[in-house]
Amino acid sequence: MCRLLLVKTEREFDIQERLAPFAEIARNSKEFQGHGWGCAYLRDARWEIYKNILPIWDDDLSRFGRTRLLLGHARSAFKDEGIAVENNMPFFDGRYVFIFNGELRGVRISEKGRIGAERVFNHIKRFDRGDMLQALTKGTEVIEKRTRYIRAMNIMIADTESVYVASLFNEDPDYFTLHCRRSEDELWICSESLPGGTWEKIPSGAVRSFR
Repeated sequence: MCRLLLVKTEREFDIQERLAPFAEIARNSKEFQGHGWGCAYLRDARWEIYKNILPIWDDDLSRFGRTRLLLGHARSAFKDEGIAVENNMPFFDGRYVFIFNGELRGVRISEKGRIGAERVFNHIKRFDRGDMLQALTKGTEVIEKRTRYIRAMNIMIADTESVYVASLFNEDPDYFTLHCRRSEDELWICSESLPGGTWEKIPSGAVRSFR
């Protein structure tokens, strides 16, 4: 399944420097991550969204400049289907940026969306009454109840100030566990730990927010 990255800092950083090690994670993954990729980053308090059907390791990562908040997604399409740039994440609805990895089998939710991940995003937003953490908690609870089997369901949602994360998996923890590194002025969340700092594992079943 896909690989995920989120970096949030107090001071602006060079996007290429953060994406380059993530690209190596995607290139060396045990599951193919070359069905395109995308990223979202803040520039002047507004979201910029970029998507490309190329694998992330074949793209020019020097194009993006600097930011304080970045989300990256390298895609491994389910059953090698729906490989089109418009199906790449991040998805953006004008306020929230969304990235996902995992596999849900026998999902019984009625929701619009080109692919399953977009339907998950739209379903979670049904419960948003001004508190995205509550919406994410409730939305994932409902999805879990209405799904025959969840191999994994990792979700990151961000607005311009806050980050929301949910993680659930029932197999292959070495592959599906999200890793987190925090300091006073930096937050990193990634599908694998990167060099530097002390990383902790986000346990299955966790739903968290970060500011």
